[in-house]
Amino acid sequence: MTVLANVPILDVFQYNLVDNIFSFTVAAMGAAAFFLYNSRSQVALRFRPALLVSGLVVSIACYHYFMIRHSWQDAYEFAAGKYSPTGKSFNDFYRYADWILTVPLLMVELVAVLGLTKAVSRPLLGKLVIAAALMIGLGYPGEVISTPDRWTERVIWGALSCIPFFYILYVLWVELTKSLDTQPEQAKKLIGMARMVILITWSFYPIAYALGGTTAALTAKAGGGGDANYVVALQIGYALADITAKAGFGILIYFIARAKTDALTESGELVDGVPVAALA
Repeated sequence: MTVLANVPILDVFQYNLVDNIFSFTVAAMGAAAFFLYNSRSQVALRFRPALLVSGLVVSIACYHYFMIRHSWQDAYEFAAGKYSPTGKSFNDFYRYADWILTVPLLMVELVAVLGLTKAVSRPLLGKLVIAAALMIGLGYPGEVISTPDRWTERVIWGALSCIPFFYILYVLWVELTKSLDTQPEQAKKLIGMARMVILITWSFYPIAYALGGTTAALTAKAGGGGDANYVVALQIGYALADITAKAGFGILIYFIARAKTDALTESGELVDGVPVAALA
């Protein structure tokens, strides 16, 4: 599993910065979950599953970041004005466990909020979910490599993981674009923003993966102490990217659902979120 076997010594600012970011991430994910679960009544029935999945995503992330923070605190002890390793490993595997669950679900919530026909949504959803799972699954064997002499092997796994990543982008920008013509004008820009959130935030992960393959980073994972600045920057970067990709994306899904609900209400197709045909 992905573990920093011998975390580097940190000064008070470095340690507290990471710890506070983890705390903030737990709070952000929890607050987003509360908002999404309680906002389902504000959108049409057909869009409520999208908000339910969005809430599930941030709930899973909230739990895993709680565990990540707990592991971080266990890995350090304060003495002589600095934070030194306790000898307990910092278990970063929780993050991959989170990704393997939440990344495919992010694709589910996006397709669900589009309200496409089953003939269109089912194959689209199948492509995106399988590709997302493959992206995480193929990246993990490379991430757990912790010795500089296996750098080439890490690069191979990283390259394989990028194949489904680029395929997801292709589906989102080429195949999904075809469905935008059926979306209300109020929702089109928001859907475009949702795709950009995926592109920008997901691009951080391969960059971090590449930085994790440097000699200093691999030495850290092998138990050599490592570069404190690298460890701090990586943990902060992952946390902020996850907040945007999960909580931020979930809020966008809510606004898309609201925009589509308002458009259907204005057109007379919905009354109090229920299709007029169902009231006849």
